Amino acid sequence: MSNYAIDSRVENDRVLVLERVFDAPRELVFKMFKEPEHLKHWWGPIGWELPVCNIDFRPGGVWHYCMKCIDKNQGEFYGMESWGKTIYKEINEPESILYTDYFSDAEGNINEEMPGTDVTLSFLDQDGKTKLVNRAEYVSAEALKSVMDMGMLEGISQTWDRLAQRLREIK
Repeated sequence: MSNYAIDSRVENDRVLVLERVFDAPRELVFKMFKEPEHLKHWWGPIGWELPVCNIDFRPGGVWHYCMKCIDKNQGEFYGMESWGKTIYKEINEPESILYTDYFSDAEGNINEEMPGTDVTLSFLDQDGKTKLVNRAEYVSAEALKSVMDMGMLEGISQTWDRLAQRLREIK
């Protein structure tokens, strides 16, 4: 497996674990997840931007954001907006971030039809590189299948490719 591929596995039918090694120090990779000026450059799949990115990075704080498709080649997705809301539960800088991730609307109201996902991000130091482990626990096997069917794995792969590019640019 190359350093730039995502290793993924499903545990207990409803937990998705994603791992990837980034060629950057742990403190820098962690910073990419906490500061809007960095997130705006890499969050979301290729062809999507982050026109709204409001972060209150603390336990109990909220990250409210909008991903918008700006790539005309993506057909029906062009112009589409996808709103999300993250509620931070625990932050241990630079080791981990625990949060619940939701779909929301522009006002930050949680979409009750799409259950939240409990996520633990772990940042592991590996001789100057960082192994990022994303452990997402879904409410059911059906909820996990639903996001997989939406292309979530491809979206995260592209998002993490953009993160790797951002890290190369500022390192």
